[in-house]
Amino acid sequence: MQEKLLFEYAVIRVVPRVERQEFFNVGVIMYCAAAGFLQTKYELNKKKIAAFCEEIDIDDLQKRLLVFEQICKADKSAGPIAALPLAGRFRWLTAVRSTIVQTSPVHPGLSDDLETTLDKLFETLVL
Repeated sequence: MQEKLLFEYAVIRVVPRVERQEFFNVGVIMYCAAAGFLQTKYELNKKKIAAFCEEIDIDDLQKRLLVFEQICKADKSAGPIAALPLAGRFRWLTAVRSTIVQTSPVHPGLSDDLETTLDKLFETLVL
C-alpha cells in the first residue's frame, strides 16, 4: 500500500466587487512538498460569470488565471514570482489579497494520487 502524501490546497475565487465580498469558485490550486507538486486547475463559465456580474472583463480574468498556471509551472514569462522555490510560489499564490482573483484559506489533506485528488477537488468545489 502506497503511503499517503500530505498536501495543501486552496480554492481560486472570482470576486467581481471586492467591497461586497461576493465570490464564486473557478479553480483549485494544490501543493505537495514531498512530491514537488504544484498545480492549478480552473474553468471560466462565461454564462455564470455574466449572470453574476456583467461588468467583468473575461479576457482580463483569463489572463489573471493563466498567470496562476504559469507560476505553478515556474514559467519565467510570469515574472520573478515564478522563480521562487515551490513552497514560496504556493504561499504567494494563496496570500490574502484584495483583487478580482483571490483564494480561500489553505486546507490540508492526504492523498495517494495527487492528480486524481486535484481532479476530485475541482469537480467537488468548482463544477
